[in-house]
Amino acid sequence: MDKLEKAGWKTIKIKGLHQESVPEAITTEFPLTLMLDGHEFATIVCSPSELEDLTIGFLASEGIIRKADEIKELQVDMYTGFAHISLHQPVQPQQFDHSSRFIGSCCGKSRQFYFKSDARVAKTVTSKLEIKVSECIMLMEDLLDSSLEFQKTGGVHSAALATSDGLLYTRSDIGRHNALDKVFGSMLRGRISAKEKLVVFSGRISSEVLLKISKMGIGLILSKSAVTDLAVQLANDLGITVIGFTRGDRMNIYTHSHRVVDLHPDLQTD
Repeated sequence: MDKLEKAGWKTIKIKGLHQESVPEAITTEFPLTLMLDGHEFATIVCSPSELEDLTIGFLASEGIIRKADEIKELQVDMYTGFAHISLHQPVQPQQFDHSSRFIGSCCGKSRQFYFKSDARVAKTVTSKLEIKVSECIMLMEDLLDSSLEFQKTGGVHSAALATSDGLLYTRSDIGRHNALDKVFGSMLRGRISAKEKLVVFSGRISSEVLLKISKMGIGLILSKSAVTDLAVQLANDLGITVIGFTRGDRMNIYTHSHRVVDLHPDLQTD
């Protein structure tokens, strides 16, 4: 690791005929093992920031908790890479319905595991949020401008909780699922209502991402990236507005366009 200095990793950069050696900032990858009531629950590869938010949001996404105050104690040990969680109503390993897992930073988990808990915690969203096209574009610009880690390294995803007026707070992580879990955990810790809120997101909207949004009770997700067909089908069923490819003055509205109030009436899809 002698190449990794405070100024960055010694990197050879090539652009056309020009070549130079410069220090390059690189994003940090950190394995965090969750010990739930004394039992190993999961190891998440993440960015080492807002780890309490990540832990709480992850447990809520998995259906282990619904509120932050169900946690009796939470201690994150940065030196050992363990988060120790005890609940007021302890769970046993057989209740996890899975063996301990290693969750990568990019790919999330398999559909098999998601479907085991989704029926319990995914919910239809009835948000009365209203937003304009110009506000969507402004929010995406604000998200991209706020991510200092991405500007330095290009190696993280960002997610923000927002209203139509602006971003409330932003969380970043090497894993797009982790970034959302950090937002979810912060909502639970701060007892922030999902009413008339949206999530602004830098990553692809997959079915897993869409289900997290449902569990958070959010009615609209705005992303600069693509969507998947299963995500769109789920969003349509669960009452969630999905907007993708929000870049510059462009955006694609896939579901429940009634929340975007300045669309031409002939373009409304529901």
